[in-house]
Amino acid sequence: MSEERKRRKAARELAQAPRAPVNPKIVIALAIIAVLAAVFYVRYHRHAHKYDAFAKCLAQKQLKMYGAYWCPHCQEQKEKFDEAFKYVPYVECGIPGNPRGGETQECKDAGVRHFPTWKFPDGDVQERVLSVYELSQKSGCPLP
Repeated sequence: MSEERKRRKAARELAQAPRAPVNPKIVIALAIIAVLAAVFYVRYHRHAHKYDAFAKCLAQKQLKMYGAYWCPHCQEQKEKFDEAFKYVPYVECGIPGNPRGGETQECKDAGVRHFPTWKFPDGDVQERVLSVYELSQKSGCPLP
């Protein structure tokens, strides 16, 4: 018998071999995992982009946040926006490699003394973490 015939015979025998029944518990478990993964993805995706329009509105209204990479309150402020913070007009005042010891000239010229500092177009300055509600009220930008 040639090598090719042996392979074909083995393939036929394999195709005709009885298959093990599928365990319904495994199928149900996989379905539940798939549904949970889909729900998690959808919720995360919505949350990650929840404040995009709001942050873009703040930029249009010319608000500015001054902060420093080493400042824990600045991190807290950024977390309020989640992924949408990339649209917030942000000025980095910290000088890399010089924690708590240096400040950029732009921030000195703006009179920034504390972090975070929000500057509004009407001249108002807030030197603290602001809630998105407070930013909405002050800027006129609607929350989602």
